[in-house]
Amino acid sequence: MPHHPAPLASDLRLQPEPPFSGKLTRIETGEWAGWYQWGGVDPFENLAGPFYVARDDQGIVCGFRPGADNRNGHGIVHGGSLMTFADFSLFMIGGSEGEQVHGVTVTMNCEFLRAANAGQLLLARGERTGGGRSLIFARGLIRADGREVLAFSGTIKKLKGA
Repeated sequence: MPHHPAPLASDLRLQPEPPFSGKLTRIETGEWAGWYQWGGVDPFENLAGPFYVARDDQGIVCGFRPGADNRNGHGIVHGGSLMTFADFSLFMIGGSEGEQVHGVTVTMNCEFLRAANAGQLLLARGERTGGGRSLIFARGLIRADGREVLAFSGTIKKLKGA
């Protein structure tokens, strides 16, 4: 069986401009060059990640390469780690109409579809399914090496003045 190298985040054809306006820092070097990190303050996300976001011809894409510290007692990526990445992705997908979303997660539903391993490139894509003045609805799917790992959907409550 031929050996196929693991996919890299840099393999995606990303758009050069930020995926939406807001607190985003462009990564200039390494595997994540051309991607962005959210520049707001979220100590837990910073500990669980790092997580990245970009836009390509398919829309918003979020990326994460979990390390050994993201594993559970069975040696696979911990469900809480996947859910944290899904929550990050929910907000990034929520910003797909062009502006950063300021808010809190009201609901989030997750379905675990298969295990992911430390070191695998995880990519999340989805769609903003609705919303109005105070709520945003979105859903998405996390894949590892093209295989579905976690389906998620949720509701964000927008916060004023955040």
